[in-house]
Amino acid sequence: MSDDSSDLRTAVDGLLHEETQVHDGAIDLTVGEVAVVDEAGRVDFGGGELVPARTRPHETRKRRPDDDYEWWHLDGGQYLIEYNESLRTERPLLLQTREAVLARGASHPTRVVTSLPAMPLSVPEGGLHLKENARVSTLRPYAAQSGR
Repeated sequence: MSDDSSDLRTAVDGLLHEETQVHDGAIDLTVGEVAVVDEAGRVDFGGGELVPARTRPHETRKRRPDDDYEWWHLDGGQYLIEYNESLRTERPLLLQTREAVLARGASHPTRVVTSLPAMPLSVPEGGLHLKENARVSTLRPYAAQSGR
């Protein structure tokens, strides 16, 4: 594990399998929940009328009866994902969609984070099958650009 990985590792709680998730100065994060937005939320100018969207958990199912883990069968559209992991840092970190997810046409916004909020996941028209605990995001050290 490199120095970047060691520093980053101290900021992340709840890793499922450190040997797989920690690599090349980065940490992969795993999906713990997928939610469907059922009813629109509201966003106003001043913030006095903010209303969260109503969501429900997306169902999972086993591919085979003897499987230990289930899968989310996601149609094309927008979802909210929550991570198994959490952060304990004040230092900004860069959160990106994992390359394996991008290669299958799905993505989430790249963000600079100090906590792990629910993230919107965009799924392509053809859909995506996502296994419980799949690695979906990569967390990296963030170095703010200066001189702008």
